[in-house]
Amino acid sequence: MTGPYDLIAMGRLGVDLYPLQTGVSLAQVETFGKFLGGSAANVAVAAARLGRRTALISRTGDDPFGRYLHDALRDFGVDDRWVTPVAAYPTPVTFCEIHPPDDFPLYFYRRPKAPDLEIHPHELDLDAVRAARILWTTGTGLSEEPSRTATLEALASRAGSGTTVVDLDWRPVFWGGEGGASGAGGRSGPAAVAAARPHYAAALAHATVAVGNADECEVATGEREPHAAARALLAAGVELAVVKQGPEGVLAVHRDGTTVSVPPVEVDVVNGLGAGDAFGGALCHGLLAGWDLERTVRYAGAAGALVASRLACSSAMPTRDEVERLLEGSP
Repeated sequence: MTGPYDLIAMGRLGVDLYPLQTGVSLAQVETFGKFLGGSAANVAVAAARLGRRTALISRTGDDPFGRYLHDALRDFGVDDRWVTPVAAYPTPVTFCEIHPPDDFPLYFYRRPKAPDLEIHPHELDLDAVRAARILWTTGTGLSEEPSRTATLEALASRAGSGTTVVDLDWRPVFWGGEGGASGAGGRSGPAAVAAARPHYAAALAHATVAVGNADECEVATGEREPHAAARALLAAGVELAVVKQGPEGVLAVHRDGTTVSVPPVEVDVVNGLGAGDAFGGALCHGLLAGWDLERTVRYAGAAGALVASRLACSSAMPTRDEVERLLEGSP
């Protein structure tokens, strides 16, 4: 295929090792499943499963896990031409525990440094980045250099053209927060937040869409209440603020005054990890389709719910038919 990509995602990529036993700690788990992981990679996969032409900008170790990720990306239909090896660092591995319905701690093994933070500005194909219909970036990409400068340069290169997304993606452990585990967001101490906020502000100044939960919005803007957080994100420069509220659903506010509040789609939760990435990929699908805001957010919420009802992340991303069937059966 030729021409601009529907979506280029930029950021985290690694191997997820998920326990095949639920409700127990990692100390008791005996078997694991291996999956492609990382928020940016999962968003690219989610959009590809919905029929979109997607690519990923990231890096892996020069090792067997890195080769596995290339194979997995291609199998999912994600262009991996801008996923390159870093000989100095191993491919990251992430473990989780699964305690439904709402406890899914993550344990990141990204030391001494994750390859996906070694994205250099001079390596970017800025012509392709500018031409993409959507560019998706993440807060994790802002946490260290050279990825921080590369992320900001990619955002700036768009100059307001097309749709440019900042997924706030707050992981305090990547910013000097305490502990080795981090859940879906995770609040952290003032030092980590103070380090992160100026970089979030710089990214939001170039974005047209911001997506985050209450914790992430508070880190980026200082506001936690959903409507106040949405207003703060709009004031930071975006045109559309999407605030995820967990069991309360999703609030989306556009600069033109359009406001929608969408309740969650009820499912039996198996693993909440990856639901946000499915939401992101489906949000991009709706924006690309030109749907109205309510339809777009409802569709994205249904995609996220489907992944929450399944064990894995990347391989659990739904197809169009699956999302539409769920929506047909929801109130």
